[in-house]
Amino acid sequence: ALLLATVDGRQPGHSAGATLRETADLMRALGAEDALNLDGGGSTTMVVRDAAGRAAVANRPSDAAGERPVGNALAVRACARR
Repeated sequence: ALLLATVDGRQPGHSAGATLRETADLMRALGAEDALNLDGGGSTTMVVRDAAGRAAVANRPSDAAGERPVGNALAVRACARR
């Protein structure tokens, strides 16, 4: 199984962020045996598609400007089994 998690950064009244240890503990609690931290910045954004195919931001980026363009991404796409 593939687990993807996004932790919002420090935003008073919304999120306290997470240390690397707290993030590791979260992944263990979710059942991960191995984990990789890809980004720890305010631009961290998770976009998911709903059943109708509409894309929407699933978290609340902590960058003061909110969602912003970045030069890289990790995309996961379902494919048909053979």
